[in-house]
Formats: sequence, structure tokens, C-alpha cells
Amino acid sequence: MRDKFKEFRADIHCHTTCSDGSDTPLELLRLAQRSDLQGLSITDHDTFDAYTPEFFKEAAALGIAILSGVEISSELDDTSVHILGYGYDLHHAGLKQFLALMQEKRKMRNRAILKKLAEHKMPITEEELQNFANWRTIGRPHIAQLMVQKGYVSTLRDAFEKYLREGALCFASGLRFHPKEVIEIIHQAKGKAILAHPHFIQKGAFLRKLLDLPFDGIECYYSVLDKALEIPWLKLAKERGWIPTGGSDYHGAIKPHISLGCSWVSEHIFNLLKGHGSSSSV
Repeated sequence: MRDKFKEFRADIHCHTTCSDGSDTPLELLRLAQRSDLQGLSITDHDTFDAYTPEFFKEAAALGIAILSGVEISSELDDTSVHILGYGYDLHHAGLKQFLALMQEKRKMRNRAILKKLAEHKMPITEEELQNFANWRTIGRPHIAQLMVQKGYVSTLRDAFEKYLREGALCFASGLRFHPKEVIEIIHQAKGKAILAHPHFIQKGAFLRKLLDLPFDGIECYYSVLDKALEIPWLKLAKERGWIPTGGSDYHGAIKPHISLGCSWVSEHIFNLLKGHGSSSSV
């Protein structure tokens, strides 16, 4: 039983080997316990494969509360927008079908990137990539790691800066859905739709257009960013009656400078995302 005098802390933005993290879901649970977290939400990219019966059994044994989570890619005006979904029904057929389609789009995007890499004399076959990623949700981080392993670049940073980031030589669009479509499917699955890491979105007309969409919240607390950067987003959340969320965006060895639990939310926010309570007191 949790010590009633201990502050409840939940990291609700982290990734596992089901997408682009280096820890398995069970390893992440055990790390959460060692990190003195009482709540957790795994937000793998475009999949909720981490949420198995074994995972929930282990979470219960460790005394860690679980909030269903996912991070879904979308695109507005040719710009990538990530949306976090929380508290949704894991058995919702529509969301399952939507994520299956997202996985197919990911495969198409990866093929386009591999084709461009081959044109720049850095061949990687689809089979190589699948074997390397061990059948996880495969994305650019896996391609970058394989580029380092094959000696095409020296570091993951080089891979992204020179070839894989938006606008770089071998970048390919993910053929993503509009953010409104993503928000709608999350709502259909009885979940909350949250705008992820707005700190990296350029202010101006694009941001205003994005903020007009029917989000339920916004990620105010993020990773290891300076706390001063949280203030405008917390103010915005309060003005709009949105839920202010946060998390580490932990990826394990992929982003070794980020530790699980370096950013977190309270029990009140955790429960709001689960669908308990009112956001009026946030």
C-alpha cells in the first residue's frame, strides 16, 4: 500500500520497445518503482501494444497506477503535430483500426526514407530494418541507429540533422491524418486528447490555428526544459479550462540525458485524465 504521506507522482509521457524506447514495458514498470513513481502512462507512438495482461498484472504487483496512453502523429499545413491520448478504452474497435492504419502509413514512410538513403549511397533494406527493430513500431530513431551501426554517420544526431529531420535530405512525410481526425478518434474511444510538447511549435498563425482545435488539454510540463518555459502554457490551459499535463518523454538509451520521472503530474491531474473529477479546480 502506498504511504499516505508520500506525494503522488506520475510520469505520463514515456516510450518502450513497442515503439522507439529501449526498455520493455515490464522493465519500464520496474524502473518506475525504483524512481519512486506511483503512476505511469506509456505513450508509445501509434500503438498501445504495451498494455498486455502481463503488464497490468505486474503493475498491480508493484503498486503502480496505470493510465492508458498513446502518442499519435498528425499533420497540419505540412507540419508534424503530435497528440497524446489518455484514458481511452483499450478495447475500442475504431481506435484499434485507426492505429493499424497508422502502422501501415509508417511502413510506407519508412520505405520512402530507405529509398532516399539508397539514392545517397546509404543502402538499408526493409528486412534489415525490421530485424534490427525487432518488429517494434518502427520509426526514424531505428533508421538512425542502423545508420550509425552501418557506419554511414557517426552519431544519431548526425543522422537526424543531415538526413532524417523535417526538411533534411532523406526526410519523407508520414502521410499523416489531420489533428482534428486524431482528436475525434480519441474522443470516440472515450479518451482525452492533449497537444504534446507545444514548446517546440513556432508561435504565430500556425499555432493559433492549432489551438482552435477541440483539445482537452496541453502538455505544460515537459522533460528537462527550463521551468520558466512552462508558465505561458499553464496560463493558456487555465484560460481555456484545459488539463495541464506533463511527462519526461523518456526513451531510455535513445535519449540518455532524460530520466524517467524528471517531469510528472499530480494525482489530481492523473485522475482527471482517467475521467474522474472536474478540470474546473485545476
